Amino acid sequence: MNKIHFDQLQETLYHQELENGLNVYVLPKEGFSKTYVTFTTKYGSVDRTFIPRGGKELVTVPDGIAHFLEHKMFEKEDGDVFQEFSENAAAANAFTSFTRTSYLFSSTSRLFENTKTLLDFVQQPYFTEKTVEKEKGIIAQEITMYDDQADWRQYFGTIENLFENHPVRIDIAGTVETIQDITAEHLYECYETFYHPSNMVFFAVGNVDPEEMLAFVQQDQKAKSFEAPQPVVRSFPTEPDTAAVKRSELHMDVTKPKLMIGSKCRHTEMSGKEMLVREIASDVTLDILFGRSSEFFTTAYNEGLIDESFAYEFNLENGFGFAAIASDTDRPAELEKLIMKVLDDAKNNWTITEEQLERIRKKRIGLFMRALNSPEYIANQFTHYNFNEMNLFDVVPVLEALKTDQLKDAFNDFYYKDGQTVMTIYPTDQTK
Repeated sequence: MNKIHFDQLQETLYHQELENGLNVYVLPKEGFSKTYVTFTTKYGSVDRTFIPRGGKELVTVPDGIAHFLEHKMFEKEDGDVFQEFSENAAAANAFTSFTRTSYLFSSTSRLFENTKTLLDFVQQPYFTEKTVEKEKGIIAQEITMYDDQADWRQYFGTIENLFENHPVRIDIAGTVETIQDITAEHLYECYETFYHPSNMVFFAVGNVDPEEMLAFVQQDQKAKSFEAPQPVVRSFPTEPDTAAVKRSELHMDVTKPKLMIGSKCRHTEMSGKEMLVREIASDVTLDILFGRSSEFFTTAYNEGLIDESFAYEFNLENGFGFAAIASDTDRPAELEKLIMKVLDDAKNNWTITEEQLERIRKKRIGLFMRALNSPEYIANQFTHYNFNEMNLFDVVPVLEALKTDQLKDAFNDFYYKDGQTVMTIYPTDQTK
């Protein structure tokens, strides 16, 4: 068992890689009553083309299958797993993102009973053609529900506009049409390829004894049989730097227009420290340019161009990345012009100062330190960093060492004219 102590944060992370390849991490939090446990596979919606375990040729599976598989994992021959967690006073959930699928529970008691349930149901798949067909109707309803949500449509519409070939452009849940092609055989093929312990991470944080938890998981895994670990071979299409669609619009049942500007990252084949610096530098740059203390925010808010819905974000994974800036606004054309002016001014006359960086640096470190009091935050962020060979607890040292030239490099990578798109949603009865 390895102990990694972070002096500055006063945190100690315990880690052990088991014989079957599973990486187990435990972060005890003294004084906490709740424990949060996740079991996560490095498998998300973008992993649609791969070589199946035991195969030699690439296959492409139907869109939405990672999300479909997440749903089906909770259904067992002898009942529903949620009921079992509930009987042990635990709250369970799961989610699928572009790059990972995570199963989780939180509880204040019966930790090992719930951990056993988590490990068993994720490692004991049960799919039949009958239950798969039944699930298609349930997920189709979910997809249709999201199709009526303007924010969802705008977000994924913007991503679709940015990317021409990469599967990040495809909705995580797929479409009503694509899920009809999913079979139980597909599910087992994906499960056997991506749910091997060597492609997964177990993480527990909160009121937990690390030695007891590591021993428990190790004993559980020894009692199960797995094939030998082997690398997962994925394949992704070549993606141009330019945005696939420069501008699009929808008319939906909204009270006021919604504007979103997306920017595509050019260089994303990175991991580890390089990726962590790029991710943090991009976040900090957006904070300086568009945060509540920025000149933009003061102007836009005072002029009524934005409201409390205004938000921005940066996403980076190995192989794709993008920034997005969005707000509800009665004057989308004026807001777009102001946002573009801020971006163009930064591009043509870089003026971000050490003083601005220092202010946002302190803010970000403060927010991160407070977030470390949330087991949910730590657990949900941990695997994103881990799967990209980064460490969540390196965030503060990277922030402290950040330089303005790193901000400039990050900004130039995600802001360039050919890599942008604008998506606007108007009320059904409104024209531009």
